[in-house]
Amino acid sequence: MTISFTTRPELRGTFGAVSATHWLGASVGMAVLERGGNAFDAAAACGFVLQIVEPHLNGPGGEVPIILKSAREDAPRVICGQGVSPALADIAKFRELGLRMVPGTGLLPAVVPGAFDAWMLLLRDYGTLSLEDILGYAIGYAENGFPLLSRVVASITPVVDYFRDEWPTSAQVWLPDGAAPRPGTLFTCPGIAATYKRLLREARAAGGDRVAQIESARKAFYRGFVADAIDRFYRESALKDTSGRRNPGLLRGDDLANWSATVESPIAMDFHGVRVHKTGPWGQGPVFLQQLALLDNFDIAAMDPLGDTFVHTVVECAKLAYADREAFYGDPNASDIPLQTLLSADYAARRARLVSDTASRELRASHLGDAAQRLARIAALAGSEAPQGPSDGGVTFDPIPGVEGDTVHLDVVDRFGNMVSATPSGGWLQGSPAVPGLGFSISTRGQMFWLDENLPSSLRPRTRPRTTLTPTLVTRDGEPWLAIGTPGGDQQDQWPLTAFVRHLLHGYGLQRTIDAPMFHSRHFPTSFYPRAYEKGRLLVESRCGDSMIRRLTDRGHLVTVMDAWSLGRICAVQRDGAMVRGAATPRHMQSYAVVR
Repeated sequence: MTISFTTRPELRGTFGAVSATHWLGASVGMAVLERGGNAFDAAAACGFVLQIVEPHLNGPGGEVPIILKSAREDAPRVICGQGVSPALADIAKFRELGLRMVPGTGLLPAVVPGAFDAWMLLLRDYGTLSLEDILGYAIGYAENGFPLLSRVVASITPVVDYFRDEWPTSAQVWLPDGAAPRPGTLFTCPGIAATYKRLLREARAAGGDRVAQIESARKAFYRGFVADAIDRFYRESALKDTSGRRNPGLLRGDDLANWSATVESPIAMDFHGVRVHKTGPWGQGPVFLQQLALLDNFDIAAMDPLGDTFVHTVVECAKLAYADREAFYGDPNASDIPLQTLLSADYAARRARLVSDTASRELRASHLGDAAQRLARIAALAGSEAPQGPSDGGVTFDPIPGVEGDTVHLDVVDRFGNMVSATPSGGWLQGSPAVPGLGFSISTRGQMFWLDENLPSSLRPRTRPRTTLTPTLVTRDGEPWLAIGTPGGDQQDQWPLTAFVRHLLHGYGLQRTIDAPMFHSRHFPTSFYPRAYEKGRLLVESRCGDSMIRRLTDRGHLVTVMDAWSLGRICAVQRDGAMVRGAATPRHMQSYAVVR
C-alpha cells in the first residue's frame, strides 16, 4: 500500500521549531524562543508546562532524560534526570513483605524524583533566561487553570473511589468537588503552583545572580522543604498498592540529598551517513542502536517501507535487540554492561543470522556469558502476577483496570544551531498518592527493578532503574540534524526507529513518516508491573491493510489489529542548514509542532 497524504503540512521556517505532546507545551516553547531564549530555555519551560497539562503522564515528582547538542560544543551531551532507588530498598526488604515483584503503584516503588534537577542543570549550563522566566508559564497554568484533557479525566474517573478510600491526599488534589472533573473545563493545581512559587522565593533570596538562584532552587528541592515533605509522608504512611496491602514507603530525605542529576556522553552509532545518539544502558536507549546494527545486515532501503517484508524484518530485529536489553542492560554504575560488544558489527551480524522468513516465538538469548540463564530467570518472573486489563503500550495499574500512565515528549531546535530532545515521565497522578503540602505524586519507576540478585536490572540501593525513557538526537557531519521521540514505554525505541528508517532511507518527509501506519511487538516482557508479555504478538494499525495483515499472519506473527490512528505519539524537529522543520503526530489529537 502507499500513503500519498499527510494529516498536516510539514512545517518549515528559519527561526525555530518546537514539537511536543501537548499544544500548550509547544506554544510555550515557541514563546520562549520569541522572547530571546534559546532551545534549552524553551525545552525547560515546555517541560514544566507539560507537568501541569499532562499530569497523568508526568509531573514534578517524575524523571527525564535529556539529549542536547549545543552550538558551543563539539559533541552532544546527555543529562540524566533518572533518580535512584532509596537506600532502604533492597530485595530482602521486599521479600520480608512477601513480594515477588515490585508493586506498580503506591509508596514502595518510589525513586528519587529527578526531573527538577535535570531541568535545573540544563538551565544553569546551557540556558540564558532566569528561573522565574522559565517557571512562570507552568505557575500560570497551575494557578489560573488549563483546559483539562479528556484523557486526564479518563485516568481520574476509575480511581475516584480508590482515592477517596485509600489515597485521601490524591482525592484532595484531583477530586476538588468530591467527584471526577469534566473534560474541557479549567482545572487548577494550587498545590503545585504554591510549591513552585516558594521555590522561586527561595531562589530570589540568593540574590540577583542567575546561577546562584538556580542553585538555591536545587537546594530547596533536594535538601529543603520539598525533601522534608516527601520524607515525612513516606516515613509515616502505609498505603494500599498493587499488592492489595497497605505498605510503607522507603524513600527518605537523605535519598534526595545524596543524589543529583549528571551530565554524560551519549552512546552513539553511525548509520547511513548520520550519527545516532542515545542514553546509556541505564535506559533502553542502546536498543535503538542495536536494532540499527541488525538492520544493516539487510537491504532495508530496498524494501517497501509499508510492506510486510519491511515490517517483519524490523520486528524480528527488535525481538533480538530487546532480548539483549533484558539480559544485559542496567545501571552501569552497579553492573558490568558489555555495550561495546553488543553494538559491534560482528555481534550484530551473528545475531542477524537468526532472522528467517518466519516469526520467532522464542526469546532468543545471546551467546554471550550466561544470557540464556538470565532470560530463563526473567521468564519465570515476568507476568507472574496477572495483568488487570488491556493496554496499548502504557502502564496498567492494578487493582484499577484500564488506568494507564505513560510519558510526554518534546523536541526543540533554534536559529543558533542548538537542539534538544527530552522524554519526561513519572509522578503520574494515578501512580502514587499526592504528597501533602506539595500537590504532586512521586515517581514509581522502581517497578522496573527485578527482585532477583543475579540480573543487571536487579533492585539495589541507590541504583537507577533501567528506564524506558529514550529521546533520540541525530547529527550529520557533526551538526544537529534530527531530534525525535515518543511516549509509549517499551515502544519508545520501536515507533521512532520505524519513523527514522522511513525518513532516512525511504525519503519520507518528517510529517509523512510520523503519519504512516505504525506497528510494534509485544514479544518481550514489558518494563512495567506486572511485566507481562506474549511471544509473537504483533500490534498493527488497521491502515496497514488486510492483505499485509494476512501476509504477516502467514509468516507466523500473532497479529492484533488496532484502531487506524492509535500507535505512537511521535514528535520531531529537524535542522538542515538555515531551514528548520517540525512535525507531530495527529494521534490522540493533542500533539503539535510550532515553527516560524
